[in-house]
Amino acid sequence: MENILALETMKEGHDGSGLGLTLKNLGGEFVDLKKYPVLSGICSKDGKKLLDAFMKKQGFRLRHEWNPKIRPTKNIAQHDYYFARAYDYPAQYKDRPIKEKEELLMSTRIALRKIGEPGESIFAFSFYPDVITIKEVGDPLEVGEFFCLDKDTIKAKVIFAQGRQNTNYAIYLYACHPFFIQGYCSMTNGENTAFVPIREFLMSRGFQGYIGYNSDSEVFTHILHYTVRQLGFPLTYYKDVITPLKSSEIEQRPEREALRLIKQSLRPLCIDGPNMVIGFTPDGTCFMVQDAKKLRPGVVGGVRGKYALMSEECGVDSVVSKRDRTKDIFPMKYDMVVISPDAEEVGVWNQLQG
Repeated sequence: MENILALETMKEGHDGSGLGLTLKNLGGEFVDLKKYPVLSGICSKDGKKLLDAFMKKQGFRLRHEWNPKIRPTKNIAQHDYYFARAYDYPAQYKDRPIKEKEELLMSTRIALRKIGEPGESIFAFSFYPDVITIKEVGDPLEVGEFFCLDKDTIKAKVIFAQGRQNTNYAIYLYACHPFFIQGYCSMTNGENTAFVPIREFLMSRGFQGYIGYNSDSEVFTHILHYTVRQLGFPLTYYKDVITPLKSSEIEQRPEREALRLIKQSLRPLCIDGPNMVIGFTPDGTCFMVQDAKKLRPGVVGGVRGKYALMSEECGVDSVVSKRDRTKDIFPMKYDMVVISPDAEEVGVWNQLQG
């Protein structure tokens, strides 16, 4: 609820159309289940039967299930079942490499989405170890109270929350930030005017997870995944991909030859803004970046062990009031703020200096 209350302080910046939560590094009743994949979603009564039958057929055995306690409200249309389910891997996958397990989890989630999407009987938001995703349409504070998150046992060390569904497209649960794929997650404040060419480039990669795109912001998560997981680049190169330097600026970097090739080959992934992107990677590293226009606010502040990445200072004040405000970071167009796993330290990587 800390995050949701912080959203409430920034209420002028969101339209109350929905709440999305992605939780990582889980505690509470999931603290001893970190190696088991967790399927998060919503389903109808018929969808639950389809879900159970499909997972059984695939060889997944249910190990633990969390269902939020619902406090009904007239402003939120209640679905039949909200769930986060931890499963045992199918027997033939238990000793497989992590990348093969990730492919299985992603293909399973995509299959469930295809089964449930036509009649909206199943929404499958994420399927990954140590991650839970919760989404619903409505005012963020009301949604948090609807799920009784103020009294629930669900806990996490990394919590992403966004209180806006979609800028340019219809309100839809799959369009609600944050977005997640194979350990990578992001959420965005802004408008992605380069959405179409980015989407077309990603879909041409032949990767089955690059689908959906009910929101123009989902591509930021997929660019992150493509840059770091698929191409094997350092996280900081995400900034070089989405906001490439000018040719004269590239010459200042020691790896100038590599940057020229990246700019040339990945030009379709350049964003046009205005955007501020917050994300995390599988190891729990969190970051904030701006597009080159720097037309969306962003601030990072906190203390060792607890940092907040927000659109506005009042949000940071809500979560970490006792901090040295002179150390708050307002990333500019060349900056990438990076918070190490477990929030041990925060640093700023500057794109000009490398």
